[in-house]
Amino acid sequence: MIIYFSGTGNSLAIARKIAEALNEPLMPMTKTVTQDLSTEKTIGLIYPTYDFAPPLAVQNMLPLLRIAMDAYVFVIITCGAQTGISSWFAKHTFKQKGIKVSYCHKIRMPDSAGIAYGRNPNKQTWKFERFASRLKRIIDDVKAKRTAYHFDGWSLLGWVSMYTKFGQKMIKPFFPAANADRCVGCGICAKVCPIGNITMQTREDNKVLTTNGNNCTACLSCVHFCPHQAMELGGKHIDKSWQYHHPDIKLSDMIERDIRS
Repeated sequence: MIIYFSGTGNSLAIARKIAEALNEPLMPMTKTVTQDLSTEKTIGLIYPTYDFAPPLAVQNMLPLLRIAMDAYVFVIITCGAQTGISSWFAKHTFKQKGIKVSYCHKIRMPDSAGIAYGRNPNKQTWKFERFASRLKRIIDDVKAKRTAYHFDGWSLLGWVSMYTKFGQKMIKPFFPAANADRCVGCGICAKVCPIGNITMQTREDNKVLTTNGNNCTACLSCVHFCPHQAMELGGKHIDKSWQYHHPDIKLSDMIERDIRS
């Protein structure tokens, strides 16, 4: 079983390739938390790192996964550059349950969170070709069920980001919010939100309001897929040229994953 969490398609694209190579089923993480995976002999976890730590949604879901103690578990992190404590968190979480993570690695991808920090992800597509050979090695390794821990370790920045109030305050300004003047109420943001954090409400004057809930995981899927660039970060308008999704992943892929079922 290959389990993924993805906001702009980077992790989904990698998860698909690994699933196809291993002939394993592919499922979004938000769907697997409701299922018993104890009969699965291979468990692959593919998810990104945000601010040197796993996405908040991943932090909440990993402890809920029901995995057999003898399963071969591997973790692949997609990231702009650094993994922080993303793979360490999985190892630590499963260790508490007596489950061993046997393999960790990372794949660098365009930094889809970079729009908050002034780096256009569409100018980072050179990473696809550069890291294609690494993906092949990863697939060969997990096919052979090797044990190795690449780019795995404890990170001070990840710890600060994830475990301290300062870190939580630091990333909160980059949570998206809808600009009511730009929003036309199409509802695409609500459809692509992987955790159902966005709702659409119609006022008495028939104006549709887009409301972000309190469980944002900062995947920025709503920011990148909004056709009207109505989602802002810290009050900052995001131009269309800065919107990004993995070229192999379409809007329909993000909607059809039905990850809230």
